[in-house]
Amino acid sequence: MSTTEAYAPVDPFAHPALFYRDAREYVEGTVPFVRAGLEAGEPVAVAVPGENLRLIREELGDDAHRVRLLDMREAGRNPGRIIPGVLRAFADAQPAGRRVRIIGEPIWAGRSATEYPACVQHEALINEAFRGREATILCPYDVARLPERTLADAYATHPTVIRTGSPGVHASHAYAPADVVARYNEPLPPAPDGEPFAFGRATLSAARHHAVGTGARLGLEGVRLDDMALVAAELSTNSVVHGGGGGTLRVWAEDGHVVCEVHDAGRLTDPLAGRRPVPRDQRGGRGLLLVNLVSDLVRVHTGEDGTTIRAYLAR
Repeated sequence: MSTTEAYAPVDPFAHPALFYRDAREYVEGTVPFVRAGLEAGEPVAVAVPGENLRLIREELGDDAHRVRLLDMREAGRNPGRIIPGVLRAFADAQPAGRRVRIIGEPIWAGRSATEYPACVQHEALINEAFRGREATILCPYDVARLPERTLADAYATHPTVIRTGSPGVHASHAYAPADVVARYNEPLPPAPDGEPFAFGRATLSAARHHAVGTGARLGLEGVRLDDMALVAAELSTNSVVHGGGGGTLRVWAEDGHVVCEVHDAGRLTDPLAGRRPVPRDQRGGRGLLLVNLVSDLVRVHTGEDGTTIRAYLAR
C-alpha cells in the first residue's frame, strides 16, 4: 500500500491517530505523511513538541521550508487554543476547497493531570470542528511513554488508528467523541478557602480590579497582568450576559500559575464555545475565545448548579 493510499480519507475529513514507540517509528509514521501532502500540492502544517519537531525538520531536509512548523509546547500549551489558534488558523488561511494536511500532537508525556482532561476533550472536539472539511489531521501518540488510559482515549477520539509496523489504517471500534467530551466534563477540584468576590452588572469593573490587584500580589506583572484583566473582564461579562446576571470570582496561586475562576448559574451547552474562530465582521462572541488565546490552560465544568471556568496564567 502506498503512502498516499494509507492516509487517503473516506470522508472529507480524516482524523487518524498514529501510535509510535520510538524516534525511528515516529519519523516513519510522520514524514511520509508530510511528503505525500507536498507531492499532492496540499498545504502542510506540523505542530508537535519541539524534540519531535526537530526529528521531522531534519528528515525533511530542504523540503522543511515548504511546511508550516510549530512547537506545540508553545502554540498549544493551552489545549483550548489549538483548534482556533493552530488548526483552524492554518486551514482557514488556505484557498477555499483546497485540502490541507496537518500533524498535531497535543498529548505528550509530561502533560499534567490538570491539563489532561482539556487535552482529551480537544482531541474529541476536532471531529466536530472539522466535520465536512477537506482536511486530514494526524495525531501521534507515544505508546512507550503514555499511560494506557490515554491510549484508550485515543481510540475513542479518533475514528481510525495507524500502528507503526502494521500496514494500513484501522477503524476504531471504540470511537465515541461525544461520550469523551461528556465524561471529561468532570467537577473541578475544590478552590482554596477564601471568600469569593460576588459581582453583577453594576460591579463588573470592581471584579476586574479585584482580579488584577490579587494577580499582582501573587506575582503577575506586565503583559501577564494585562492578560488577567482581559480574562476577568471577559468571563465576568459572559456571566452577566449569559449566566443569570452575575456570578462569583476567585483568584489564587497554584503550581507556578495564577488561577482566575468565575462561576455562574448558566449552562454552557456548546462544547466548542471559545474554540471557533470568529469572523471579523461579527459583533460579539469573542469572550471565551480570547480567554483561550491568552491563557496557559482553561478548564471548564458545567453541571446542574451552573458553569465554572478556570483560566491559568503562568507567573
